[in-house]
Amino acid sequence: MKVKGAVLYEQGLPRPYAQSRPLRIETLDLEGPRAGEVLVKVRAAGLCHSDLSTIEGARPRPLPTVIGHEGAGEIAALGEGVTDLAVGDHVVFIFAPSCGACRQCVSGRPNLCTTFNAAKQKGDLATGGRRLQLAGKEVAHYAGLSCFAEQAVVPRNSVQKIPKDVPFADAALFGCAVVTGVGAAVNTAETKPGDVVAVVGLGGVGLSCLLGTIVAGAGRILAVDVHDDKLALARQLGATETFNAREPDCIERILKATDGGVDAAFEMAGTVKAMELAYKITVRGGKTVSAGLSPAAAQLTLPHYQMVQDGRQVLGSYMGGCVIARDVPRYIGLYKDRKLPVDRLLSARIGLDEVNEGFDRLADAAVVRQVILFD
Repeated sequence: MKVKGAVLYEQGLPRPYAQSRPLRIETLDLEGPRAGEVLVKVRAAGLCHSDLSTIEGARPRPLPTVIGHEGAGEIAALGEGVTDLAVGDHVVFIFAPSCGACRQCVSGRPNLCTTFNAAKQKGDLATGGRRLQLAGKEVAHYAGLSCFAEQAVVPRNSVQKIPKDVPFADAALFGCAVVTGVGAAVNTAETKPGDVVAVVGLGGVGLSCLLGTIVAGAGRILAVDVHDDKLALARQLGATETFNAREPDCIERILKATDGGVDAAFEMAGTVKAMELAYKITVRGGKTVSAGLSPAAAQLTLPHYQMVQDGRQVLGSYMGGCVIARDVPRYIGLYKDRKLPVDRLLSARIGLDEVNEGFDRLADAAVVRQVILFD
């Protein structure tokens, strides 16, 4: 079948992307689903910083590739052996599916599946090989999904069924921003009622984390960013205090306001500088959690002696430590109860042909979350 999709041919092109156009809208050939796979009509897809990092060249990826890893859609066809879904079901894409059999999966950490991750890094589907072609040549599947396209063939384990009354634009965020941010607060840090926490970096994932700390019952929630408009949005969403990281005494002010630091600090900006700030504002015995993905070559230096003496915990959080079949339904239930108002994170709805301009806005930090709508 023929589908339109956003193809990345070269990483590291200069900005503005509206001129260099790293993403080209092409008509590709998409093979139908094989055994254990599904065909999804993509209805909405979010622009995420992980996509932007790939465009910038901070993370090497097989090229050319159709990018996109955060999205939602409707089942259009089922491959052989898929019996627990039906045509017409609504689903969100899962960028870290689990095989259920590897060491990580059987130990209760399916988000760290080693089997499917190996295929993903090669630009293949978890079920093996590629289903996209352009002019007779194979095109890589970004994050094992490639949902910046009208339709996508993915493994059954790469989608999670959701209720049909969730708007696709909102549902898309549950594929990355919500599970990563809320999961970091609830699963990785295990935020408890009354905790004093700080969220450093207020993009889609950071603000989702902020909402997660509210759900978990945090007593004080400090929001830290370099943009005053995002700090204002954080207050509207429930932050109790805000701090601009550009102010030279930001760290000192936070330490004074919290009597020595926060119980848990969440780094959500994807920079070493943000992680260093988060570590410095964590109280003795506290947790510093990072869900931000910095450039692949970035190195972090921490004071080892202090980490041991203070009994610190430094934790990485990939996909929020989520068990998808458990957590996505829970989070959507909270969303429907208006306890996770993720719709308030949507800055704009755009068309596929506006994707380069959308990444310019994201690189300028002028937006929180933009969503491509395909209908």
